[in-house]
Amino acid sequence: MIFNHKSVLLNETVDSLCVKPQGIYVDGTLGGGGHASEVAARLGDGGRLIGIDQDADAIAAASERLAPFGDKITVVRSNYERIAQVLDELEIPQVDGIYLDLGVSSFQLDTAERGFTYREDDAPLDMRMDQRNEQTAKDIVNTYSEMELYRIIRDYGEDRFAMNIAKHIVQARQKKEIETTGELTEIIRASIPAKVRATGGHPAKRTFQAIRIELNHELDVLRESLDDMIEMLNPGGRICIITFHSLEDRIVKSAFRKNENPCTCPSHFPVCVCGKISKGKVITRKPILPSEAETESNSRSKSAKLRIFERA
Repeated sequence: MIFNHKSVLLNETVDSLCVKPQGIYVDGTLGGGGHASEVAARLGDGGRLIGIDQDADAIAAASERLAPFGDKITVVRSNYERIAQVLDELEIPQVDGIYLDLGVSSFQLDTAERGFTYREDDAPLDMRMDQRNEQTAKDIVNTYSEMELYRIIRDYGEDRFAMNIAKHIVQARQKKEIETTGELTEIIRASIPAKVRATGGHPAKRTFQAIRIELNHELDVLRESLDDMIEMLNPGGRICIITFHSLEDRIVKSAFRKNENPCTCPSHFPVCVCGKISKGKVITRKPILPSEAETESNSRSKSAKLRIFERA
């Protein structure tokens, strides 16, 4: 198995962690181990990296890639939302850095049977990042109500034709269960005006993104994990997060700002009385973006944004 995935913002992310040779770091989205191998290369004796991923293929590929680093590396199959539990089981109270590379990997997109891509006709509608889960994209497409489908395509896909797409999906499944990525793509294509299809990129991109986010609870997991991850950092420790669409970026930006300035007192109060103390500072007032050279060599990096927070 070849786990093809070109790490995005690799040097920018690892440099921003300010890796200490004896530090402890957590890669919450291990993938093929691209970022992890660079972090591990900067660790000395006593340094440690905990790699977490819910995808069995990623775990296998990263374990092989990181094997030369020996006991500096601990690989755990889990979701980063359970990072506190993972560290507790490893008897690690605090860490010096955490980083996430969100979204779907190139391997997942390029492996047709995983069902993430709209560019394959006969792939099953799967989209599970963790294949231990029972629910698949097929279940969402065939069982969600028209209003539920509309909501996720509107909110997570930000598609202005969400209502029409949802309606067409429901009409199509009344005739036959929707089973493949190709069938769903054709339904979506028929839901969007021809003029828009000709100029607006692939018509199925936003809907596939929406279904994937809903299935894997991606935004909920991110939103509910950020405060806990910041709490786990040692003073001076950093959390670095790479996002790939506006919904993720908005959540990260908001959480970082709230942890920097948690005060809830009315603005006219002369002093703070709520007692909420800043957890640290936002390092990136504006996100770090890929270089022109990177976007030219890796088109999937074009929408990437890196934000960094440092613990007080």
